[in-house]
Amino acid sequence: MATAAPPLPIAMGKSEIAILPKMANRHGLITGATGTGKTVSLRVLAEQFSSIGVPVFMADVKGDLATLSQPGGDNPKIAERIKDLGLKDFKFEGYPVVLWDVFGEKGHPLRATVSEMGPLLLSRIFSLNDTQSGVLNAIFKIADDNGLLLLDLKDLRSMLQFAGDNANKFKTQYGNISTASVGAIQRNLLVLEEQGGDKFFGEPALDINDLTQTDSKGRGVVNIITADRLMQSPNLYATFLLWLLAELYEQLPEVGDPPKPKLVFFFDEAHLLFEDVPKALEDKIEQVVRLIRSKGVGVYFVTQNPIDIPDTILSQLGNRVQHALRAFTPRDQKAVRVAAETFRANPKLDTMKAILELSVGEALISVLDEKGAPTMVEKAWILPPHSQLGTLTPDEMAKLIKGSVLYGHYEKTVDRESAYEKLKEKTLQLQKEEDVAAAEVKKKKEPQSETEKMIGAAAKSAAHAIGSQLGRQIMRGVLGSIFGKK
Repeated sequence: MATAAPPLPIAMGKSEIAILPKMANRHGLITGATGTGKTVSLRVLAEQFSSIGVPVFMADVKGDLATLSQPGGDNPKIAERIKDLGLKDFKFEGYPVVLWDVFGEKGHPLRATVSEMGPLLLSRIFSLNDTQSGVLNAIFKIADDNGLLLLDLKDLRSMLQFAGDNANKFKTQYGNISTASVGAIQRNLLVLEEQGGDKFFGEPALDINDLTQTDSKGRGVVNIITADRLMQSPNLYATFLLWLLAELYEQLPEVGDPPKPKLVFFFDEAHLLFEDVPKALEDKIEQVVRLIRSKGVGVYFVTQNPIDIPDTILSQLGNRVQHALRAFTPRDQKAVRVAAETFRANPKLDTMKAILELSVGEALISVLDEKGAPTMVEKAWILPPHSQLGTLTPDEMAKLIKGSVLYGHYEKTVDRESAYEKLKEKTLQLQKEEDVAAAEVKKKKEPQSETEKMIGAAAKSAAHAIGSQLGRQIMRGVLGSIFGKK
């Protein structure tokens, strides 16, 4: 039987407030207005999880989280907080950090294949309407049914062109594939490429197991994706993190209620995930958040207002850190009211009033107790971080990247035979086969149809390309990513 991990102190009120590791996969929420201390709270939680061997994933939207790798000690405000809280034997230290970057500039390249991403999330990235999404689904179904892996954007473009050119031949089995919808998807594909999406899609794709590592001291690795540039494309940022959640859900085994999480996933700027999201997708996100805890994954949303999170998901977030909110507008006032009402009331504390009066670094906190029930809300000071605040220099960042055990693996791109090559070859073959077929029509009363020839040839070439691991069909999970082992 696994030994229970010690409680993780995160704040000091009248007494120490700590998260119980066995309740940490019941998810959490960090909220508050800009400049009230959310990032420091996120940092403190990441440090505490790492210290007990729990790997962490987080997005660095401001460029100031990579210093988790460095010990602190030179910040007068931190020294003052240590003194005010009477923290004895407080030690500064750095933590094991691995840097990732979709664009491959400030971290290991982080890639997915188009097939892994799936049509549902790609439709979100492309902001497609229902009709266009339906066409993209049909095109993926054609590829999936025949084992054609779409590895990068040129594969997707070739598949779009192939399906569009042969739309009439696929209509009976897959429905109408309109030229207008294919054109709209192609145009969105060009926009994505201009945003650097061509660097994100390809191989080697991320191995989820590389996010769940510990160092030689048994501390969980803190995986940080550099997101300052990625945030310039908010839809891509939010959908990318959602894809990662889907991958974790589909790939990790069931573990029930472990003594501590297998991974803690911080979803910063979480409001972007739910902006203009279709109800069908919101329902699936809610399902993943609800079920992923059984895989040992804790999800912590970080955003300004609790009203940024749908109620069905908000109700699942057991561990909460609420920094100060402002009430300048009716929406702000609603956010304060929602934040206050979602806490377990404390008869000794006016929660609504406290939310408006909290100082920087101060928060209202409620965590789950031994039985999984939320504790009464308390006003407390977030503990100071052990790591250095600020940013890394380019040289320090380069040293951190090259010192990683992963360095060299993801940096080398792979362009193996996939749909692009197969469809290009198929196009040339079709020209020759049409001549042969025309001659055979005269000799046979029931010649093989062009559709049968295309599908048969595609299936054979796909089987050659992907081997025996995937088989003939690709199966997809809740959010459309490939189900099971790749």
